[in-house]
Order: sequence, then C-alpha cells, then structure tokens
Amino acid sequence: MNFDQNGTKAVILDSISIDCVIFGLKDGSLEVLLVQHAEGLNKNKWALPGGWIYEDEGIDAAANRLLLELTGIEDVYLEQLKAFGDPNRFPLSRVITIGYYALIKEEDYNLTPGFTAMNVAWFKVSQVENLIFDHTQILALGLRRLRRRIRQEPIGFNLLPQKFTLLQLMNLYEQILGKELDKPNFRRKILKMKLLTALNEKEKDVSHRAAMLYQFNPETYQNLLEKGFNFEF
Repeated sequence: MNFDQNGTKAVILDSISIDCVIFGLKDGSLEVLLVQHAEGLNKNKWALPGGWIYEDEGIDAAANRLLLELTGIEDVYLEQLKAFGDPNRFPLSRVITIGYYALIKEEDYNLTPGFTAMNVAWFKVSQVENLIFDHTQILALGLRRLRRRIRQEPIGFNLLPQKFTLLQLMNLYEQILGKELDKPNFRRKILKMKLLTALNEKEKDVSHRAAMLYQFNPETYQNLLEKGFNFEF
C-alpha cells in the first residue's frame, strides 16, 4: 500500500506519471525549476518536478498537486505539452508520462522542498544537463513550445515588473528565444502593435541615461484579439 505525504493511503497508477517544466526569469537569465530526489532509484539526482498519479484524480489536478508537494508552488496555470511513451524511458517498467509547462515570476513564489524531494532550486536552462530518464528531452520540448508561444502571444510580460523599459522587454525575448535581436527593429515592431502604454516616467537610480517606462495594456490586447489581431514577433 502506498501513502501520500500526509500518511493517507493512496492507490497509485504506477504506469502513468506527470512531469512539469516550470520556467522563470532571474537577472536576465531564463531558468528552469528542478528537484533533487531524496529517495528511490534516483536518490540525490536532479529532475523535473513530477511523480505518480492517484487513481481517483485527474491529470491536471495531479500536476498541480505534485508541484505543490515537491516545490511549495501552487496556483500556477499549467499547460499540457504531450505524452512521452518511449518503451524504454523508465528502466523498471513501462511508464507513460504527461508533460506540462508554465512560465512564472520567480520572486512571486517561495520554494519549499517536500514529499520525495530533498532540495528544489532554479537552474539556468543553458546549464542544465544529466537529468534523469528523458527529462532533458521533455525540457527541450517545453522550451520549443515556450519559444513558439512567445512569438504568438504576449506571455512574456508576466515576467517583467509592472513598469519596464523597452530594453528590459527585449532582453526577456532574447533570453527566451536564445538569440540577439536588432534593437531598432524590435522597438519599431513592438510599438507598432500598440500594446504598450508609455508612462510619464523614467528609470530611477541608474548609472546610464534613464529610459522611458512602459506598461502592458491587457485591455487593448483583448480588444485587438476580438478584431482579429495576431501577435507575431
């Protein structure tokens, strides 16, 4: 019989699991959340947050439960990636895992390792290697999906302060897309979309020339969507 973290008996489906790719941005670097296993086959190894599904819960509920139990993070909108079902992805038996991903603001959450995790931490995506099973593959797909979405929807604004500069916004896109952008071209495209509200404010306490501050206008974006606007960057 298996038990959850509260000691309650739980029937686990040991042929289906969940793995979550949680992206964040810190000091201009794109990061991913990893947990260090405290027990079992992969003790002391780093992995994506995940685990088994209970027999009586849905997969979305399982993803949110596991993320909370392992990392302390809750109330995150998780989007499903795909199912990973290579016959040899798990060494002991046939296990299909369902991948999820999300993009969050790191400072909004306190990390607390729990359940079967001895540690939880943010790692720069560019420096991640040697994850367990096929977690590197799942991470790679999550990154590709994120890069595709950020070209189609203004999801990256969630990672910025409420007031930001165009350079901060461009740096965010460069980190997620993994390439340098042409500054004048970026500025022209983003301002042409009319999704930003220019504030009568500039940066404070900076060593360089203070830049204009902007805010993302979600109401304008929704109005444009209703008219058939397509966010392409």
